[in-house]
Amino acid sequence: MRGYIPLSILLASALVLAGCKREERELRPSPPASEVVNETQVSGLNPGANPLPTPPTPAMYEESAYAVSEGKRLFNQYNCSGCHANGGGGIGPPLMDNYWVYGSQPQNIFTTIVEGRPNGMPSFRNRIPQYQVWEIAAYVRSMSGLLPKDVAPSRSDQLYVRPPEQSMPKQTPVGVTGEPQK
Repeated sequence: MRGYIPLSILLASALVLAGCKREERELRPSPPASEVVNETQVSGLNPGANPLPTPPTPAMYEESAYAVSEGKRLFNQYNCSGCHANGGGGIGPPLMDNYWVYGSQPQNIFTTIVEGRPNGMPSFRNRIPQYQVWEIAAYVRSMSGLLPKDVAPSRSDQLYVRPPEQSMPKQTPVGVTGEPQK
């Protein structure tokens, strides 16, 4: 009977191994060619022009701690903190509160980054790859507590400026009218 393993133990171990699933990470995702924002699309900021169609939100960016931390790194590398002062507001509006002029949905933030906004926000069309725009948008949402705590970055590697995104209380975004956004 040496070397004999009961069938029930084999089946149980096969079920346990089949039930294990690791997190799948794509460290450098390349955007599909059909999703690249190109120059020929018309800006939604021009009166009478057709608005730029906003692509659907890939939820994978808001569910991945890696993507949100990459968004944090890109936020600083593209000098977003130069105007938004690490999310607290400066020349640009603050990103850590619950007041959103153009909406708090990821699609709205994506459009703001790609198209720009009147009176200050430049357009980053063809300057930032689309997957990086989604990572930045996910990070911007984490600043005001709109992402789960286990996804938001926990601390910075620089000097202490503000509490980490992970400790931000969840806020209900409000629009221009002061009513909660959905």
